[in-house]
Order: sequence, then C-alpha cells, then structure tokens
Amino acid sequence: MANPMKIRAANKDGVTEVKVLISHEMETGQRKDANGAIIPAWFITELTAKHGDKVVLQGEFGTAVSKNPYLAFKFKGGAKGEKVAVSWKDNKGDSRTDEATIA
Repeated sequence: MANPMKIRAANKDGVTEVKVLISHEMETGQRKDANGAIIPAWFITELTAKHGDKVVLQGEFGTAVSKNPYLAFKFKGGAKGEKVAVSWKDNKGDSRTDEATIA
C-alpha cells in the first residue's frame, strides 16, 4: 500500500478548504528504465473526497497527472472538528483512504 496522503482542511466563513498531497509514482507506461525496458503504467484512476457521507469532490485521473499530485479544493459547509476523507484507486487495483480533521 502507498504512503499516507498529507491532508489539511480548514473552515473559514462557512467554506472548507482542503489541500491534499498524494504520494504516488504516477507512471505513464511510456518511460524506459536504465536497461531500456519500458516501465509499466501505474497511475491513479479515481479520486473521491467526502465530508461525512456527502461526496464533495469526485474525479478521474490519468497518465497526464504528475508524480505525487497536489490537489486543493473548497466546498460549502463543514465545521471545526468534523472529518474530511480522501480516497483513490489506481490502475493496478491499489487504493488508499486517509482523513483529516477540519481546523
């Protein structure tokens, strides 16, 4: 399983801002290693962010997203002490979910 995501969430004036740093290699399948062999594709395909049971962000990623992607977004609602969870799945079937408490 991949390393944990770094997630920060803060609420100001009824709007929660979330910043996420995802640890993932994001290989396109087009690079070659030192021996000339193609490095297999390995990238995030789906990402979902939830506040409680409500989906606040859902997206599809692909090979054009850089290694260790950074994502920032805002949503209306959320209060200090509540949780925001971010989940991803990749093309190899790996997945990860991490959460942060809104400050």
